[in-house]
Amino acid sequence: MPAVNPDYLPIAEHGVIGDQRSVALVGTDGTIDWYCPDRFDGPSVFAAILDRQRGGFYRIAPLGSGSDTKQMYLPETNVLITRFLSPDGVGEVQDFMPLGTDRQQLIRRVVGVRGSVRFRLELDPRFDYGLVQPTIERGYELVLFQGSGRSLAFAAGASMTLEATGAGVVADFDIRAGDSRTFALESGPTATRLDAAAAEGLIRDTALGWRAWLGQSTYSGRWREMIHRSALTLKLLSYAPSGAMVAAPTTSLPEQVNGRRNWDYRYAWVRDFAFSIYALTRLGFSDEAMAISRFGRAISLKAASHGGYSPLQVMYRIDGSSDLEEVELGHLEGYRGSRPVRVGNGAATQLQLDIYGEILDSIYTAEQQALSGRGELIAYDDWHLVTGLVDWLCAHWQEPDEGIWEVRSGRQRFTYSRLMSWVAVDRAIRIASARGLPANLLLWGETRNKIFAWIMERGWSARRQAFVQAENSEVLDSSVLLMPLVHFIA
Repeated sequence: MPAVNPDYLPIAEHGVIGDQRSVALVGTDGTIDWYCPDRFDGPSVFAAILDRQRGGFYRIAPLGSGSDTKQMYLPETNVLITRFLSPDGVGEVQDFMPLGTDRQQLIRRVVGVRGSVRFRLELDPRFDYGLVQPTIERGYELVLFQGSGRSLAFAAGASMTLEATGAGVVADFDIRAGDSRTFALESGPTATRLDAAAAEGLIRDTALGWRAWLGQSTYSGRWREMIHRSALTLKLLSYAPSGAMVAAPTTSLPEQVNGRRNWDYRYAWVRDFAFSIYALTRLGFSDEAMAISRFGRAISLKAASHGGYSPLQVMYRIDGSSDLEEVELGHLEGYRGSRPVRVGNGAATQLQLDIYGEILDSIYTAEQQALSGRGELIAYDDWHLVTGLVDWLCAHWQEPDEGIWEVRSGRQRFTYSRLMSWVAVDRAIRIASARGLPANLLLWGETRNKIFAWIMERGWSARRQAFVQAENSEVLDSSVLLMPLVHFIA
């Protein structure tokens, strides 16, 4: 077994900031060690979480080793605060990405709370997943990094001396109680220098934006704070230009250290649409639920119109494109030595029949919203393409597939895949019946009954007295717990 590199911050010791186009991971040590400018699934400029030497990073932290740290969010926002406590004083780094701006900005604001703290800033970007060390141009109050056809501009503000290191820039500075310094990193050839008043206004507007969005929540239960933090995280994972939602903002963080199950999750899984729509709708965020539903509808219609109603892919890029070729990046050592590092995801081409249920359920949810006065009903041309998907499923639901767990050890007849095939046909029947849309209801009704009977006869274990993972299996599977939630059983 390869040696484990201990010089990595635990994954759990990271906060996350974002602007609904991309996110940055901020460690409790003040280091941004993951950031892909412009979009979630683009190449990184900071990837030290996957290789501390070659990945690139952006650190603002006190000099020396005598500080304790605490990380928190401003209440009901995605503005992150990393506070450093030392015998000489207390200082904090406020990290955020403004919402709704024309240009993507990553803002770091250092504030003195008590006493005096000497900070060091280190900015060391590496373009294209650490492959390219950029050229550096230094101008008046601006540093420009360029490489791989990309520009990254950094504005440090007045009276800040930045020293070139060959790999990036570094600066030391003191922060006293009541003082602040703001640093702006932007995609493109220029960055905006922010004085104290402008920085305070920007962080205030960003916090108000997050709180205004969260104010739509209708949840009032005892777990309100935790539920709202989860909702804010879902919002961070959404890609505003298309409505897509990524499964995670990172790639290749291992399921276990030194393991090989290190996958790229920066894509939109079809099955996640239904789960996210359900959660956001229940919380009162109907606009976001409809945006995700529109993205799901768009890719389902695109799939239905190609190759004679070819099957849906398991996942798509956040712009709806389907090329997710899986590539290993051999130059990166991986988190704590966990190779390989991958970009793309080969599971996209697997057959996973359950996704038809999730996509039809999301369309059904959108229809229900539209019938209640929010959103648009599916058009006839779009419905015609959907019926093609359902007809395809009626002919193929008995086929073995890789299932929800994306196994790479061979196809089986999974109970969950049959369950969601039942959901797909059932929801299509409901939509057609509610609106009188043309459909092969006889075929669909017979198929729905056959799938139901298959699950009750072959998905049930008399010995276990439970539904099991697959035909001829005695393995229990948590995915079948969704049966009552999709109204298959009581």
